[in-house]
Amino acid sequence: MSWFNATEHVRWLGDEARALLEFGRASRLDAGFGYLDSKGNPMPGKELELYIQCRMTHAYCLGAMLGLPGSRRFADHGVRVLRTVFRDHEHGGWFSSISPTLDSGHGVPIGEGGARKSAYAHAFVVLAAASATAANRPGAHDLLEQALLDQEQHWWDDHAGMVRESYNRDYTECEPYRGANAAMHTVEAYIAASDVTGNYVWLRRALRIADRVINMEARAHNWRIPEHYTEQYQVDLEYNRDYPADPFRPYGATVGHALEWSRLLVQLRAALRVADIEAPDWLLPAAEELFETARTDGWRVDGAPGFIYTTDFDGAPVVRQRMHWVVAEGIAASAALRRALLDDGAGQGSVEHYTHCYRSWLDYVEEFVRERPGAWIHELGPDNRLSTGTWEGKPDIYHALQAMLMPRLSLAPSFASALAAGMLDETEWCVKQEERKKRRWF
Repeated sequence: MSWFNATEHVRWLGDEARALLEFGRASRLDAGFGYLDSKGNPMPGKELELYIQCRMTHAYCLGAMLGLPGSRRFADHGVRVLRTVFRDHEHGGWFSSISPTLDSGHGVPIGEGGARKSAYAHAFVVLAAASATAANRPGAHDLLEQALLDQEQHWWDDHAGMVRESYNRDYTECEPYRGANAAMHTVEAYIAASDVTGNYVWLRRALRIADRVINMEARAHNWRIPEHYTEQYQVDLEYNRDYPADPFRPYGATVGHALEWSRLLVQLRAALRVADIEAPDWLLPAAEELFETARTDGWRVDGAPGFIYTTDFDGAPVVRQRMHWVVAEGIAASAALRRALLDDGAGQGSVEHYTHCYRSWLDYVEEFVRERPGAWIHELGPDNRLSTGTWEGKPDIYHALQAMLMPRLSLAPSFASALAAGMLDETEWCVKQEERKKRRWF
């Protein structure tokens, strides 16, 4: 039995997932989940952000289905604040950020930015609602229905096969920008929504987004993903050149997004097969191309271990900071690709490559990123010392938690639905294809 099947390795992954969920508990406030500082305490007076509420709700829904005591309480808190405090009851949708102090039980948006509606954050509303629905939490079904109706009414652009980026509060003005970051998280959300609703329109839309962003644009740019587009979906490679370390719209190609897309393409491929929908032949090769480009461009390129944040479109480093979420997505992508090749009966050499990457990046997390169980440093400098140029504190556990779960789950269904179906295998990482077919999952 190889090391990744060993009980100790599986136990380590499970222990770290529990530690992450334990660490995140300190973020709970009356109005939602707060932004944690470097010591794991909510930052006093800092606004509450919608995407963090959704990510933490998603995380505790996963914890609830793992059977971890107390997780249901935190999951229910998340569903409740999304249905009430963050909900814009006048114009629909959800506020991007609110004051940590409630006004008669209602959330108060922070300025014009807080009142805006963001595709990025609204994708996470769908993900949180889908996970809560899989966990059968109170109010989750209604929340998911509202979130998917909002997608239909405002976000999905059927002509382009993409999502719009943001609106003002009453949805009368749409921002003349389109972004691959919001599109990527919408793909994740649509796969999850398809799993829990059985409505494959969301799966087909996820494929359309992936086809445009990856099969068309990333392929045309040597597997470096153009992140920024005009209102007419024309690539804008110069966007934010003066703000290269932006946390959501950085200039250039984002290494971590290539790894994240790599994982998502593998999961999308598996989900399509489960649904008996033809999975295009380009999905797995594209996932491998993205992975290799990210690894070559981003890993140890300046002599020290770690993934840099961004490159230009020739692969030259732009921002050299190491973000925790990038290595987390590397771990998840290597596990997903390894499993996909094993499922397809691929050659052992390719499997060993992804196994090596997986183990190397876990070693990096243990040495540099993980201060203690459950506490991952969000940003390191090129010297692998603490940095806060883009991220301060430890705001959420979403990427790290999914990285701990991906090696223990099949590729389809998505995280929450897999846990709801009892598909977490505590003793064996790779489930044989024939056994999975008996369970109706590819």
